[in-house]
Amino acid sequence: MVIDRDGNITIITQEKASVKTLVNNIQQGYDKFKTYHLIVNLACIEKIQLEDIIEFLRLSNKHRGDKKSFVIVTDMVDLDEMPDEIVVVPTTQEAYDIIAMEDIERDLGF
Repeated sequence: MVIDRDGNITIITQEKASVKTLVNNIQQGYDKFKTYHLIVNLACIEKIQLEDIIEFLRLSNKHRGDKKSFVIVTDMVDLDEMPDEIVVVPTTQEAYDIIAMEDIERDLGF
C-alpha cells in the first residue's frame, strides 16, 4: 500500500496484496485518512471483480457520510455494473474531477 498526499486528497495505491487486505489496512489506519478526500487506485491490480469493489462499500459510505469524497480508480471493471453508492472511475484525472464536482455540490448544499 503506497500513500501519497496532494493537498486535501490522499491517494492510496495498491500494488500486490488482495483487495480485502487493502480494505482492512485502510480501516485500521482510518484515523490518518478521515479528514482527507480519498482516491483508492487499483490500476495495478489486473483482476478485479464486482465483489472486490463491494468490499469498499461500507468504508465509502462512512467516508462520504463525513462529507469527504471516496473514489476508486480502475479500468478493469464494467462501470455499468458498479453500485450507485460507490464511485468508480477509469483514471486518476477523473477521480480528481469527481472530487472537485463533489466539493462544489457540498459548497452549494446538495
